Amino acid sequence: MHFFAYAQEMTPGSWNREVALPPSSAASPELDVISLGRRVRHLRKQAGYTLDDLGAAVGTAPSQLSLIENGKREPKLSLLQGLAAALNVSIDQLLGAEPPSRRAALEIELERYQRGPLYESLNLPKIRISSRLPVDVLEAQVGLLHELERKLNEQVATPEEARRANGELRAMMRERGNYFPEYEAEAQKVLGLVGYTAGPLSQHVIADIAEKLGFTLHHVSDLPHSTRSVTDLKNHRIYLTQSQRQDHDPRSVLLQALGHYVLGHETPKNYGDFLGQRVATNYFAAALLLPEQATVDFLQKAKAAKEIAVEDIRDAFAVSYETAAHRFTNLATKHLGITTHFQKTHKSGIIYKAYENDGVTFPMDHTGAIEGQPSCKAWTSRAVFDVPDKFSAYSQYTDTPSGTYWCTARTERSASGEFSLSIGVPYQHVKWFRGRETTAREKSTCPDPNCCKRPPAALASEWAGNAWPAARANTHLLAAMPPGAFPGVDETEVYSFLAAHSGS
Repeated sequence: MHFFAYAQEMTPGSWNREVALPPSSAASPELDVISLGRRVRHLRKQAGYTLDDLGAAVGTAPSQLSLIENGKREPKLSLLQGLAAALNVSIDQLLGAEPPSRRAALEIELERYQRGPLYESLNLPKIRISSRLPVDVLEAQVGLLHELERKLNEQVATPEEARRANGELRAMMRERGNYFPEYEAEAQKVLGLVGYTAGPLSQHVIADIAEKLGFTLHHVSDLPHSTRSVTDLKNHRIYLTQSQRQDHDPRSVLLQALGHYVLGHETPKNYGDFLGQRVATNYFAAALLLPEQATVDFLQKAKAAKEIAVEDIRDAFAVSYETAAHRFTNLATKHLGITTHFQKTHKSGIIYKAYENDGVTFPMDHTGAIEGQPSCKAWTSRAVFDVPDKFSAYSQYTDTPSGTYWCTARTERSASGEFSLSIGVPYQHVKWFRGRETTAREKSTCPDPNCCKRPPAALASEWAGNAWPAARANTHLLAAMPPGAFPGVDETEVYSFLAAHSGS
């Protein structure tokens, strides 16, 4: 294990094996519907067709073609073939990467900006992009947005790498439905080493896994404060804390440490690499604690009975509610056909973790970062803090601009404070879940600032200019990202710890 600042050249890591790189979204590129739409419109007008003419030629309603031209619908392959034939071009020409004209390029760029998080954060009305919009107006709008993005990036340069890397990673997870078959396969191999058949994974079985992989376990009282575990690859030892006061399941901590070894991780080259490895080992640990086939069988039975509940998953596999919720997001879309979202939100309203592939609109900054943003006060993740019954799951329907969602949530307390953990699904999937009969319902209009960012007019008129709060300073918000290949970990402290224990 080597530690280096990202700006330095990285030397090869201690694990001299092929690196198991995190899967990339580039492996399965999506159709660029905005570019395609502008190209179809350009070729249609070049051919002198109206929407009615082209619709008649390909057997599609003009309204459907309009949606395609505006980049709001992805056409089926058969329709693409029909459009190419009607417009007298090849499929490759129709799907070409280069915009057909300078104007088309500007329209595409402006449309992308208007659909992105930067424009959403500005809360401005969207410009209708049509042939009547002058080119110089397009140039000015795109130029302004580009310069605004550059200025905002300069202002937030300190945590920029972390936020961007996290946003890219979340996009990749969304594209894959948060399901990674390669990690499932590695977990299954490891379970096979110890002859696992069923039931919760005990500490004894996990110790057997470590032994089969060639590691000995050592519980110590002086583990470096910046670490959860330390792996000595020279002597094949894993050091864990013997303290009883932990915010993390000790089984997960050990399995994550083994995951780095099993998945062949090298020293992270940048923060994105570090985050990718963390997601991979978290997933690997969860796939061991809640094995795929056993968990899918459990979920499918619950779905058939219309009784899916995160707390049942938690109890059946003896894991934390958070681990059960995460694991549900891994398997729900792939095996149950259910899209979903997850939130971990602090009592202050700040989102710590989030995932979605169901279209829910999380608050985000101009870079697409969700973490650190305030959750809407009407959402289940905030409402649950005010529920008197802290022992039962709280369920609620929330009407939002992107649709109606049903969510179930619980609160948990840790050393970092009180958090809510919520799992939600679109209305069409609620029939499979326990708690769907709830009458609790809220309405959220976020990201409209009048929803919960601005105070009501009556309060504002009475108190504006007459209040001066002393803010609680969160010093970590001002700090730079910790340097090093493993952010925040003291290299000297770890090496000194290993030197002190190597002879024991």
